[in-house]
Amino acid sequence: MPEREIYLLSPRSLSPETIAVAFAKTSRSPDSFRAIAAELSDEKSAQFHEKWVVGYGHASVAEHAVLHIAFENISRLAIESIEGNRLASYTEKSTRYQKWGLDDFTIPPELEGHALCHEYVDTIRLLFKTYADSLEPVRSLVLERYPRRANEKDEAWDRRIRSKYVDVCRFLLPAAALANVGMTANARVLENMIRKMLSHELAEVRQIGEGVKEVALGETPTLVKYANAVPYINGTLNNLRHSKNLVLAHLHQDPAGIQTPNDWCTLTDYDKDGENKILAAALYRSGEMAYARALSYLKSLDEDAKAGLADSLLVYLGKYDVPLRELEYSTYTFDLVMDQGAFAEFKRHRMMTQTPQKLTTRLGYAIPSLIREAGFESQYAAAMEAAANLYEKLCKDNRDVAQYVVPNGFNRRVLAQFNLREAYAFCQLRSAANAHFSIRRVAQRIYEEMRRVHPLLTKYMKLHEETWQAVEDGYFTKV
Repeated sequence: MPEREIYLLSPRSLSPETIAVAFAKTSRSPDSFRAIAAELSDEKSAQFHEKWVVGYGHASVAEHAVLHIAFENISRLAIESIEGNRLASYTEKSTRYQKWGLDDFTIPPELEGHALCHEYVDTIRLLFKTYADSLEPVRSLVLERYPRRANEKDEAWDRRIRSKYVDVCRFLLPAAALANVGMTANARVLENMIRKMLSHELAEVRQIGEGVKEVALGETPTLVKYANAVPYINGTLNNLRHSKNLVLAHLHQDPAGIQTPNDWCTLTDYDKDGENKILAAALYRSGEMAYARALSYLKSLDEDAKAGLADSLLVYLGKYDVPLRELEYSTYTFDLVMDQGAFAEFKRHRMMTQTPQKLTTRLGYAIPSLIREAGFESQYAAAMEAAANLYEKLCKDNRDVAQYVVPNGFNRRVLAQFNLREAYAFCQLRSAANAHFSIRRVAQRIYEEMRRVHPLLTKYMKLHEETWQAVEDGYFTKV
């Protein structure tokens, strides 16, 4: 019998396109991967992809060509378009642990030579100066509350408490703030990403899309060369803008008058039979019955019997374990309002389906308690109001560009749909004691709403002992 082998096709010796072809050819060739790769050249690999991936549409082959792309000094607004691609991996410069300099922002290409360009720069500089000025008073307050431990060096002390004050001051950073992000993705994802970026409404994003295409062509010359702007995206966005204006006109609604709803977390829809479906799927996994029979059986059981089945499914689930995929058979839809800083972490949960609205200053802004306690509330509010005033001026010309001036502290709407398995991942991770307090508030509230409708299976979530109300009372003067 042939011996089992497990080995790497190393990108140090083979190009990404060659590796992709070596894997693709195993479907038709009896040879080993090493033997297939030894017969390939970059030219032969390009010919293969031109024929099979481009010509016949076998796009899954491109998933074997993996690239690692570094983005530096791009706006956090533009980063959203990069990280909006689900099947990729990202690591981003953290606003929780790093500090921004006074010049770490971008001027969008649309404002070059624009009448509001100078006011834009002045307002962004005000936000950055207020951010810089807030660091020391808030830090001093934190130092008093978290004194140095015995034999703890200054550097270690600062590192331990840094996020506790940077976490607060980051509410002032605007979407124009520059950051770095590393991305790992396969060529199929990159091709789709490039198409979306080249079709984007912001010039910065389109420029980044061109840069990504140029870089990717150096490693995968065949797989991304046909990635171009997509008329479908542009046309659809234009149609939706027109529809929005018609709706506002019909409702006689002034967009500037939109306020934050009283209920910032609304469970708008959920699978009312979700717990039965999940438990029936668990029985289906281990049995031989049809799913309809398993579901019918579940519906005939009393609550104690269902609780016993739920216990069988989740009792061994540890803090770092991933639940079985059967938990994906129940979904939940939430209409949420959260500050932009919280959304920056929320969007990382890409297994969700998320529809964020554009950044705006019209939903009000949060004020962390430490800002007031540090005696910095008036400066904070003045900077936020300056941003809101400029936002309205920019909106009259270009609402997309107006987003750059919006600080992290302003609220934003997002519609999100996810299954129970993803809810376990989100709620447990983002309610942890070391998570930012803004996202802890969201995680705890989502958990509370889900527990209300599906108590049988949500009770096994392991959350930090706190409530969303406690987060509001302990960390915010205003949300």
